[in-house]
Amino acid sequence: MSTPYPFTAIVGQDDLRLGLLLNAVSPAVGGVLVRGEKGTAKSTAVRALAALMPEVPVVPGCRFSCDPGSPDPACPDGPHAEAAGVSRAARTVELPVGASEDRLVGALDIERALSEGVKAFEPGLLADAHRGILYVDEVNLLHDHLVDLLLDAAAMGASYVEREGVSVRHAARFLLVGTMNPEEGELRPQLLDRFGLTVEVSASRDTDERVEVVRRRLAYDDDPGGFAARWAEEEGALRERIAAARVLLPRVVLGDGVLRQIAATCAAFEVDGMRADIVMARTATALAAWAGREEVTADDVRQAALLALPHRRRRNPFDAPGLDEDKLDQTLDEAGPQEDGSDDDDPDPGPDGGGDGGGGGGVPPQADGDRTPPSASQSDDTPSPASESAPDTPGRPAGGEQQPVAAAEPFRTKMLSVPGLGEGAAGRRSRARTEHGRTTGAVRPQGALTKLHLAATVQAAAPHQRARGRAGRGLVVRRDDLRQATREGREGNLVLFVVDASGSMAARQRMSAVKGAVLSLLMDAYQRRDKVGLVTFRGKEADVALPPTSSVDAAAARLESLPTGGRTPLAAGLLKAHDVLRVERLRDPSRRPLLVVVTDGRATGGPEPVALAGRAGRLHRSEGTASVVVDCESGYVRLGLAGELARELGGTAVTLDELRADSIAGLVKDVTAAGRAA
Repeated sequence: MSTPYPFTAIVGQDDLRLGLLLNAVSPAVGGVLVRGEKGTAKSTAVRALAALMPEVPVVPGCRFSCDPGSPDPACPDGPHAEAAGVSRAARTVELPVGASEDRLVGALDIERALSEGVKAFEPGLLADAHRGILYVDEVNLLHDHLVDLLLDAAAMGASYVEREGVSVRHAARFLLVGTMNPEEGELRPQLLDRFGLTVEVSASRDTDERVEVVRRRLAYDDDPGGFAARWAEEEGALRERIAAARVLLPRVVLGDGVLRQIAATCAAFEVDGMRADIVMARTATALAAWAGREEVTADDVRQAALLALPHRRRRNPFDAPGLDEDKLDQTLDEAGPQEDGSDDDDPDPGPDGGGDGGGGGGVPPQADGDRTPPSASQSDDTPSPASESAPDTPGRPAGGEQQPVAAAEPFRTKMLSVPGLGEGAAGRRSRARTEHGRTTGAVRPQGALTKLHLAATVQAAAPHQRARGRAGRGLVVRRDDLRQATREGREGNLVLFVVDASGSMAARQRMSAVKGAVLSLLMDAYQRRDKVGLVTFRGKEADVALPPTSSVDAAAARLESLPTGGRTPLAAGLLKAHDVLRVERLRDPSRRPLLVVVTDGRATGGPEPVALAGRAGRLHRSEGTASVVVDCESGYVRLGLAGELARELGGTAVTLDELRADSIAGLVKDVTAAGRAA
C-alpha cells in the first residue's frame, strides 16, 4: 500500500484544510465539496484526511462495519451476538465516475434468490464506506442514476437493493467528499445541497509558496516513507487535536443569540429550505470545538456562513458562487447579541473571521457574487449598430465590429429532441435505450444480469419443469432461463450552437434577444445533462468559440463576450460545425448531435454565398444530423430565409417567440429527422 502524502505537509489551501478538518471533528456537518482548477491538491488533501480520522470499532467479520455497541438489527450479516469489537482505521472509499449501479449499492444473486430462496448479497461501495469517507473525484461528471442513489443513501442513512421483490437493506452513513473542476460542468442542485460545506481552491500566485509546493512534492516522490516520517510529529499532533475536539463537541453551547444570527443570515441570503440553517449551526459548533472553546461566537457564525452558504445561493448554472461579505457583516451586526447578554464576549464578528480554526475565510470575496443574467435594458449603453456593408472608420473596429451587448432575460424553452432511439449517455433529452426507465421488452443477458425481467424468466423456465424433475412448489431456474429487461429512458445529446454574429444581427435589441434565447437553450441543456459547443460566424470566417464540453457556464461566458459585425459567412459557419461534429463522432460515437443554428438566414460575402450555404446544409442532412434553425428575422416584411435553410438541413425552423415553452404554438417541438422530405 502506498504511503499517502501527509495532510500537514500541504502548503496553503487553508479553506480546503479547514473544511475537511471540521468534518473530521463533526461528521454531522455533512461533507464538503471542493471546487477548483486542476492541480490544486484537491485529491491529495482528501486522501490524506483518512490517516487523521479516529479508528472505528466494528463487529468482527461483519462486511457492513456494524458498531459492536449498537449493531444494525437489519444487517445482512446479522444478527450479531454480543462480542468484543475490533478497531480498524477509517476507510476512504473512492467512487469511480464510470461505476455501475451494482458496484455502488451491491448486487443480489437473482438465480439463487429464485431457485433457492436465499439472499446471496455482494456488498457495494456504500457498504464499504459506512462509518468512513466516500470520496467522489470529478463528482460533477457522475451519471444521474448514481447521483440518485447517493441522494437516497445520504438522506436515509441506509442503502436499499431491490430486484423484482427481493430486497436487502443495510446502514450507509458516510462522510461525503467530492472534488470537481467547474470548467467541466456543474452539479445537479439536489446533490449540491447535500454537501454541508463548499470551498473554492486555486493555485497560489505567490512565488515563494509555489517554490515550497514543488520542493515538498519532489521530496515526497523521491522517498514517500522518509518524507512521511519527517511529518509524523505534526500529523500526530493534528490527530490528537481532532480527538480532543470530538470529546469537547458535545459540551459546546449554541446560544440563542448566535442561533438568531444564523437564521437571519440564511434569510438575508434567501437560501432554500432549512438545511442551510442546520448546517451552519453544526459548522459553527465544530469551529468552536476545534478552537477549544465551549461557546459559539459571532466569529464562528461568520466563518460557517462563508463555508456553508455560497453553493446554496445559486439560482441557475451561470450564477457565480460566493457571498457578499459586506452584506454578511451587516446582517450579523443587525442580528447581534440580544438583551439577555448572549455572546457579550464577542459582539463584533470582525473582518477576518474564524482565525482560530487554522484555516482561511471560506470562499474568497466575489465581486459579482450576486450576478444574475443581465436584462435587455442593460444594453442601452452599447454602441449603435452599423450595417454590415459600412466602411471602416476611425474609432470603429475593423470590419464594422460592434461591442458585445448584454443578453436579455432567459426563459423556459420548449424541448428540442433528436428523433429515433439512441444509446448515448444517460440524460434527459432524447429517447434512448438505457439501464433505467420503463421496461419495453426482454432479451437474453449479455454478461452479468443487472435488470431481471421476471415474467419473461418464468415464461422461459416453465416448459422445462417436468424435465428438470421439479417435485415441490419452487421453480427450477437455470442460467439459460434468465432474461434481461430492456428499458427505454432519456439520453443526453451534444447540442452544437451555430450563432450568426454578423452585421445583419447587430441591432442592439435584436442581438440582445438572440443572446437571451441562446442563454435559455444553454440552461435547458444544463438541466438535460447535455454537452454543448459554440460556433460563431461573422466577417469572412467562422470560429469554434467553445469546443464541445459539459460546462454550459463556459459557453454562457463566451456568449456574453461575443462581438458582432461584418458580413454573413453562413456556409463557413455550417462547414465549421460539420468539422466539429465529425471529430466528436470519433470521440463519442454513441452521443447523438443536435445542431441549433441561430440566424436570420441571410448569407453574404464571397461568390454565390446562398448556394454555398445550401450545399453546406445538405451535407449535414446527408449525414443524418438532427437540426433546428432559430429564425431571428424581425420586422413586418420577412424573407423566410431561415425556413429555406431549415429545409436544406432537413430540420425545423422556429421563431424566437415559438421557442418559448409558454407560447401558443405548443409545449414540445421535436426536430424532424434528417432526410425527411421538405
